[in-house]
Amino acid sequence: MWSKMKTRFTRRAAMQAIGTGAIPLAAQIVQTPVATAPKEPVMQLGAFSISLNVKDIEASKAFYEKFGFKAFGGFGGKNWLIMKNGDHTIGLFQGVFEKNILTFNPGWDSNARKLPAFTDVRELQRQLKAQGVKLVSEADESKTGPASFIAVDPDGNPVLVDQHV
Repeated sequence: MWSKMKTRFTRRAAMQAIGTGAIPLAAQIVQTPVATAPKEPVMQLGAFSISLNVKDIEASKAFYEKFGFKAFGGFGGKNWLIMKNGDHTIGLFQGVFEKNILTFNPGWDSNARKLPAFTDVRELQRQLKAQGVKLVSEADESKTGPASFIAVDPDGNPVLVDQHV
């Protein structure tokens, strides 16, 4: 029986082969180290959200509240509202832009708190331009602090990289 079994067991196959009394042993057998390739540098884009172009901000707010989202920012009669459900963030924008936008905020965590270390928006811009990404607006590289740039993906979706710190 053992000669016909593969050398790498699944948890189920191990339990069937040696019985349920050996579950701790089966768990040890299943755990095999996975070879990993050298890691490439990761672009630190910060917090992610989707910014939605909405027709009626109050109707959209009520709709997303049913999904467990709560107002997080943008109060006071403005034409925008940020809503959160755990680490998930959506922005509702009425009359601010034409399309939905994928938004990244370098320097922020998912609760809009400043990160102790992050990649500046201008460095991200340089990296993307070096890879041939066309930008429709650019951050001023002669300045520091808050700035943004916009790229458009192959399907026409705007991607905003918007640094607030």
